[in-house]
Amino acid sequence: MTISPHRFHRHPAAPWAELRDSAPSPHCFRLHMHAEYSIGIVDAGCTVFHHAHGPQPIEAGGVVLLEPGAWHACNPEPGAPWAYRMLFVDADWLHARLGVTAMRFAQRALADANIARLVDSLCRPVNGPTAARRLALGLERLMARCAEPAAAPLHANSAELQAALRRLHAEPDAGITVQSLAQECGMSATRFIRRFKAATGMTPGSYRLNLRLNGARRLLASGTALSEAAHAMGFADQAHMQRAFKAHHALTPGNYAGMPR
Repeated sequence: MTISPHRFHRHPAAPWAELRDSAPSPHCFRLHMHAEYSIGIVDAGCTVFHHAHGPQPIEAGGVVLLEPGAWHACNPEPGAPWAYRMLFVDADWLHARLGVTAMRFAQRALADANIARLVDSLCRPVNGPTAARRLALGLERLMARCAEPAAAPLHANSAELQAALRRLHAEPDAGITVQSLAQECGMSATRFIRRFKAATGMTPGSYRLNLRLNGARRLLASGTALSEAAHAMGFADQAHMQRAFKAHHALTPGNYAGMPR
């Protein structure tokens, strides 16, 4: 049995946080987004950070900061291993703690030694209530230094697309077609796809798949069986979810579900 270089850490004391620890590997990732705030640090090697303000090369010690819904991909040179840690923080929890509607990072890639030390301290497994409190306070410090309150979540200012975005987020598991989304926004399918990609960085189909995979990840983390998670998020079957999950997360949903909680 092949041991995955990727590990996820979750703890009941901090149900609003999940840590991904990826040992050196040459894995590349498709363009994707997360529902959470994503705070990462490169531990070894180097990668190219593709995002709305990129691409940017990131070396060991470099920090990556992403708001929910921000499209991105981090890929090393072909065959070149890299290692990193990424902390995912529930957006609703963070907004409530900070008393804001949304936050924006001033920069999404940083090579600042002081920020790197702070992020390094955050990207460690929580092992109890004391560590959870320390993590929460550390997140407050990071957001105070690197982010500012925003009037609305990412993409909320795309008024012409709001009907489609609301439907996609409300029903990611439903059999929604591009034509129906375009019609709701009063556009042709061609124009809708063009405007949608300009606003979100992704096609409507890729955006919807990301929502379904993020939903599956939440279900699996809560202990839902693989087959039930696949059905709940509208995948044709468990094998369909497994292929998509592995392509986006570089490990199978079974591996992910079996990670320590």
